[in-house]
Amino acid sequence: MKRGFIPPIDCLIAFESAARHGSFTRAAEELFLTQGAVSKQVRLLEGRLGVELFKRIRQRIVLTDAGRIYLHDIRGTLEKMTSATRQVMSFAGSEDVLNVAVLPTFGTRWLSRRLPRFHERYPEASFNLSVRLRPFDFSIEPFDGAIHYGEPVWAGAIAEPLFQEEVIPVASRAFRDRHGLHKPEDLVNVMRLHQSTRPDAWQKWFSMAEVETDSAFQGPRFDQFTMIAQAAASGLGVALVPKFFIEEELASGTLVRLFNISLKLSSAYHFVYPENRTLRPVVKSFKAWLQEEAHEQQLDRETLLPQ
Repeated sequence: MKRGFIPPIDCLIAFESAARHGSFTRAAEELFLTQGAVSKQVRLLEGRLGVELFKRIRQRIVLTDAGRIYLHDIRGTLEKMTSATRQVMSFAGSEDVLNVAVLPTFGTRWLSRRLPRFHERYPEASFNLSVRLRPFDFSIEPFDGAIHYGEPVWAGAIAEPLFQEEVIPVASRAFRDRHGLHKPEDLVNVMRLHQSTRPDAWQKWFSMAEVETDSAFQGPRFDQFTMIAQAAASGLGVALVPKFFIEEELASGTLVRLFNISLKLSSAYHFVYPENRTLRPVVKSFKAWLQEEAHEQQLDRETLLPQ
């Protein structure tokens, strides 16, 4: 990047604010500047770029085609700069900051509720948790580690296994009683809910239960387990859901487990971290704690049967 091609940041901020509000006056109010100062910064930017970003129409400003294109790119850059600045500021006064990428449902349904136990062990630690759905390059993204589901494969990283999914059939108590679900064969004739990334889960479950059916793939599909759990709790149908995702629903009776037949999928959850980076003490402690929590979960074989 050559310095001459990077406009002053104040000009970029003024341009983005004016474009978002469609007004120099409202941008000035947001930025605690005068209307004239905002207008001047935008003119300086236009002069630097050599293109007109706004059409001045009486008391209004309207983005030109070049302005719309520039706004699209600049807005993303400013958001990244803001995020990066906030993340760096989180290190102030402490080097015990964990930056971890998590899968959304895993983060909300498993990790977050257990974090107080880690905080008791490592009270100096603070957390920055961000959602990432796919593997990324640790040399580019500012993370100490990530939660990964699938095979233990991640370029440039080490994958430590945590646990497999134990998937169980659940429904609302009202749905179970209304349809008389007393044996695995009964699930062939009711609505079954599917998770789009586990398309053959019901087929595998029926096979394990020794139930023959040609309709294992029939039923609506959902992108997230949280949506499936909510649909099942509302009485739409029967769902196959990882047991650890619905601990609260099972405890409260919002969902009930139908049969003592669980399916363990071959893929597993892993904690991954960069292979070419020395782990800081807080990351080592977090990794060890995760493995302990995962081991305790594997030892917990308590079965929730229908009531």
